[in-house]
Amino acid sequence: MEFTVGQIAEVLQGIVEGDATLRIDRLAKIEEAQAGALSFLSNLKYEPHLYTTGASAVIVSKTLILKQPSAAALIRVDDPYTSFTTLLEFYQQATRTGRRGVEEPAFIGADSVIGDNHYRGAFSYIGQNCRIGRDVVIFPQAYIGDRCVIGDGTIIYAGAKIYAETVIGARCTIHAGAVIGSDGFGFAPQPDGSYKTIPQIGNVVLEDNVSIGANATIDCATMGSTIIREGAKIDNLVQIAHNVEIGRHTVVAAQTGISGSTKIGDFCVLAGQTGIAGHLSLANRTTVTAQSGVGKSIKTEGVLLQGSPAFNLRDSLRANAIFRHLPEIERRLSDLERNSSVPEKS
Repeated sequence: MEFTVGQIAEVLQGIVEGDATLRIDRLAKIEEAQAGALSFLSNLKYEPHLYTTGASAVIVSKTLILKQPSAAALIRVDDPYTSFTTLLEFYQQATRTGRRGVEEPAFIGADSVIGDNHYRGAFSYIGQNCRIGRDVVIFPQAYIGDRCVIGDGTIIYAGAKIYAETVIGARCTIHAGAVIGSDGFGFAPQPDGSYKTIPQIGNVVLEDNVSIGANATIDCATMGSTIIREGAKIDNLVQIAHNVEIGRHTVVAAQTGISGSTKIGDFCVLAGQTGIAGHLSLANRTTVTAQSGVGKSIKTEGVLLQGSPAFNLRDSLRANAIFRHLPEIERRLSDLERNSSVPEKS
């Protein structure tokens, strides 16, 4: 695909400085780009590359003041990072999901329907009584169980497993190896020390514009639904237990585990290797730093947590600073005790 700088600027509602007729056929990092490539400058530490890049055009902020001339044409926008992300989404849709039709062998069960302009890869499986929208892309070896509902424009990558009764909204992305709707970890202890399996009869609901990373697992509810709200982004290798609710536009980084029946608010950030105990609630805009463990509910919005057990970031940093000085504090305390025990001279 090839576009002019002017055409790209029109899509981004930007202003061109330089030759708007230059042709662009690829996207690239500003420090690596060559002729024909489009790049962007968001982080000003990369600004020196703006004056040496081989890119034909660079997306920059409307407010950027140049320190020297740039050989590349400039597309000035309000937010370069967001604008470049928009182009990446367009490029991904055109290159990765441009396939249409059905590869054989592919299976679709009785009474299942799928909308126009879809793609089903070889060895993909769709169960019975499913309702799948238009423009849906299902890559090879993906599994969709009975009575699932999938909205328009959703992409399901190779090897993803979607259990029966799952509801997925529009424009969602399910990456390779993700498992959605597997049984929650429910076992009742018995008097003899064994465990009896508790049937998990609920489902999983993903609202619109949700992204699920590779090899992430989302358990179905014991009863009711495990819910991932609109716009939430779940990274690779995340475990979400039964009856959890993830709020709107919350992001959850890799290797995080969220225990059963916990409610995470809107616009929260859970960094990598975070652990959240069960039956808790985290208020909107809570941020939990990497490798932290949260063992109690957070009721105040906008709190930044660190540590295990996690507590207020400022207090955590102060505690860590004191911890580093504990040997010195111990020595000084010992000196004080020793000196105080010396009998006074008569």
